[in-house]
Amino acid sequence: MQDNNKFVMMSEANKEQVMQTPPSQQAVVQNQATYQQNTSSNSNISTSDLTQTVETDKRGRVKKPIISYRYTVINGMGKKETGTFDAEGENDVRNFFLSLDYQVLEVKERSALDVDISGGKFSASDLSFSLTQLSTYLKAGIALADAVKILAKQSKKPAIRKSFYELVYQLLKGESLSDAMDMQEKVYPKLLINMVKTAEMTGDLPSILDDMSEYYTSIDQTRKQMKSAMTYPAIVFIIAIAVLVFMLVYLVPQFSSLFEANGAELPLLTKAVMAVSQFIQGNWIILVVGIVAIIFVFYELFTRVQKFRETVQVILMHLPVFKDIIIYNEVANFTKTFASLLNHGVFITDSMEILSKITNNEIYKRGEWAVPVVAYEMIVTGETTGQLGQMMEKVATHFQSLHKNVINQMKSLIEPIIMVFLAIVVGIILLSIIQPMFSIYGQIK
Repeated sequence: MQDNNKFVMMSEANKEQVMQTPPSQQAVVQNQATYQQNTSSNSNISTSDLTQTVETDKRGRVKKPIISYRYTVINGMGKKETGTFDAEGENDVRNFFLSLDYQVLEVKERSALDVDISGGKFSASDLSFSLTQLSTYLKAGIALADAVKILAKQSKKPAIRKSFYELVYQLLKGESLSDAMDMQEKVYPKLLINMVKTAEMTGDLPSILDDMSEYYTSIDQTRKQMKSAMTYPAIVFIIAIAVLVFMLVYLVPQFSSLFEANGAELPLLTKAVMAVSQFIQGNWIILVVGIVAIIFVFYELFTRVQKFRETVQVILMHLPVFKDIIIYNEVANFTKTFASLLNHGVFITDSMEILSKITNNEIYKRGEWAVPVVAYEMIVTGETTGQLGQMMEKVATHFQSLHKNVINQMKSLIEPIIMVFLAIVVGIILLSIIQPMFSIYGQIK
């Protein structure tokens, strides 16, 4: 608590309030008291703050509008650091960074043209690592706000550092961790926010942080398996396309000139290949722009148009191999998340609302035909025996194993398909070149 005492000394009344509060809540009360006393002692309060319409939050406290600032500080490592920070006033920003023992160089309100590109959600890997660290710090007896401060100071990614800074800011104002996370709902998953809220009610935050760390580790491993399975085929495919383009744009035109000079009779195959070559040479800009436009339009439609996304997902879920990858992954994620929610006392109705937001698959949002029979039967058994949470964990483990196996199968399947495709296309191009060569050889004889 020494770091917080640097922020401001607590009054006797605040000390008494902390002593009367349960140990699990003392850090929040103390942080709230020190922060409010420090900010209220600052005399630089603008007249506009007094004339604003008074708003209150859900706890009935006076709420000021949040303003975005750009700051420049010298951090604890002696390096200049700049970024954006959302607070109720400039003095809040200055006091916050002073509490971190940073040297404040400049704080100014952001202009309309000041764009912050450091935003974005945490990756599963970032969440897993951060939650494990936070749990470790709390188990070591470090106060919650101080633990998040440590995470903020050691974060190398600007977006993560900014998020942790604002968590600390809200914690020092007396907000709970779940409420502070909820204020950054675009950064933190809804599942994590609700699990932290449950932990605050049960008083066992480190345990749930550990469970969520394992959950996001599992999600991260699944994604890495997918990337690993697709990396080699993707590289081979790109090289294959590059070789084909090289042959059509550079090699074929040279032989075309040779054939014309010698008056060789061109077979239909050679004419077709040369026509493709001439088309690519004369329209390569249009082709590149067209491909980029198609990818962009597809992405936008898939992201923003529900009906289009559903149609694509239905098609993919009826294709061999791909359907198993999607179904196994969705069922594994659904049951693992559901098990975690149930095992920590979250009501089924609340769980359903959370589960509907963790998937982007429109079919599973409605719970339709894509649930395998074995998963359905195991879930029914769990309901009958009153051990739904434990049964969900077993279903998740089973389908995670199936998902891993089908990814390996896909990798083994895609590689030879690409090689065969490359061999066929290259063979056609070479055959189109060789056939006229025989015609030239016959003329020479």
